[in-house]
Amino acid sequence: MANRPLDLTNPAKAKFEAWIAGIDTRIQDPATDRNALCIELCKGFYGVPDAPRSVHEEVMLLNFDPRNATLEAEYYSELIPAKWDPIKPLIWLWQMFDNSPLNANVWLGLKFRAMLGKHIFGSCGTGVKFFTGIEWSFGYNIRIEDNATIHRFVLLDDRGAITIKKGASISDYANIYSHWHDLVDPSIVNLGDTVIGEGARVTYHTTVLSGTKIGDHAMVGTGGLVTKDIGDYEVAIGAPAKSRRLKPDAPAELEGATGLKR
Repeated sequence: MANRPLDLTNPAKAKFEAWIAGIDTRIQDPATDRNALCIELCKGFYGVPDAPRSVHEEVMLLNFDPRNATLEAEYYSELIPAKWDPIKPLIWLWQMFDNSPLNANVWLGLKFRAMLGKHIFGSCGTGVKFFTGIEWSFGYNIRIEDNATIHRFVLLDDRGAITIKKGASISDYANIYSHWHDLVDPSIVNLGDTVIGEGARVTYHTTVLSGTKIGDHAMVGTGGLVTKDIGDYEVAIGAPAKSRRLKPDAPAELEGATGLKR
């Protein structure tokens, strides 16, 4: 079933759009102090005054400053400061938004995160939808093409590289990895290149391991564990995930090439 066509009424919609556009313009301005911008916006998100009235508000204000917070990715040795430092304030801003009352407004959240995404990720196309609770490692190793959808509480582990192609959909609580640890010495980290193909669907609670490729228009069933490549139009299920059939719209020649039925 297609989604219902929902929109907001003016003047709220116009105010929201102008607010997001203004933040976008400030981020693009090289003169903008992104840490100061994050602090300013977080004060508004949470309604905390400039002058703290208690130690609790003082701690809250300090925490709004990205320079006073550490993120897990900063502990990873392969972090590249020249790429990380400019986007850390925006990552922190994303997280502070997601934990604020504003996050309950789905329309506003989708627009706000789409704006931030084009400044955070290695590349981010148009029409991309980011729902609440998404986490990633560095951000700059993620490439997302037009009209992809990342649903709630997805983990994008981009210690290596992750590519999400045009129109792909990653469902709630899926985990996409791009690194693995050495069997003997877990301090040795190997980096991979993980690809989610055009129009592919990674469904609920699926785990995609590092270095695997899910083909164009393929689908991984709920709770799947992808340890090997999944071909175009293939439907894979299980742990480990195995291709069981082709989607009904698969090209006829794939039946002979794969031995799978539509």
